[in-house]
Amino acid sequence: MFVRSIVADAFGTNCYVVAPAEGEECVVVDPGIGVERRVQDLLAEHRLRPAAVLLTHGHLDHVYAVTPVCAGTTAVSPYIHADDRYRLRDPLSSLGPELVLAMEQQFGRRATWTEPEEVVELADAQDLEIAGLRIGVVHAPGHTEGSVLFTTAGVPDGIPAQELDRTVISGDVLFAGSIGRTDLPGGDGAAMRRSLRDVVLPLADSSLVLPGHGPATTIARERATNPYLSGLSPTAGA
Repeated sequence: MFVRSIVADAFGTNCYVVAPAEGEECVVVDPGIGVERRVQDLLAEHRLRPAAVLLTHGHLDHVYAVTPVCAGTTAVSPYIHADDRYRLRDPLSSLGPELVLAMEQQFGRRATWTEPEEVVELADAQDLEIAGLRIGVVHAPGHTEGSVLFTTAGVPDGIPAQELDRTVISGDVLFAGSIGRTDLPGGDGAAMRRSLRDVVLPLADSSLVLPGHGPATTIARERATNPYLSGLSPTAGA
């Protein structure tokens, strides 16, 4: 499986391009701030044709470039869970004027937003057949109401298949050694604990995790070392 990551200009957000192989259709996941040119260059270099843009949730740092990426060489639609659909109307408003001003000063240009057209709403336990990939949608609220994991069989080229056999794109639900914050609007600490208990812990240890920020990890490693998973079990109370 072809997988490449592009780190956004702000907040260190990981944008992923995933395809069965070079020269095929692909999906773009979480195009953040300033990634559109690099996404287009990567697509051209590897002869990839985008079929969809998948969003793990609706925070600005994961969706800022969604409209230009969707409108690139081939117009495609963004996919987001129904509970986060409202965030695509104006994600800048969730930052507040001071943070928007700071971002504009850092990058030397005015922050703008255009809502994408024809947004596809996702639901829990949905299976997507896109770009020759079968991608599972797993609702995992807590960081936002509509946060999801995207799962698929197989791992990126170059990773020994005997050790890992599945890939989980975790957005801001699970990081290497940490989890996404729950103190922003729409966040919910109790919902996050339930998602960690009932969604993350049941995942196979052989799952590679590609998070929304920071380095890749595995479910086996996080089960053993992540302090936010310590003491949880699929049958325990939150």
